Amino acid sequence: MAVGTIGPGLAIGMIGAAALIGMARNPENSQKIQIAMIIAIAFAEAIAIYALVVALIIKFVA
Repeated sequence: MAVGTIGPGLAIGMIGAAALIGMARNPENSQKIQIAMIIAIAFAEAIAIYALVVALIIKFVA
């Protein structure tokens, strides 16, 4: 489980950092940047949820 969450954890951190840099450089578009950031974080978090599901299947079925 821990191995499957390293990638999404790093990705969420990088997405957040890039969004904050973008908002700092262009405050007028911060609403659009925030929406794109939330969608990207949701996709990255889905990978962690898939890892959780696989870990639970391995633990209880295999």
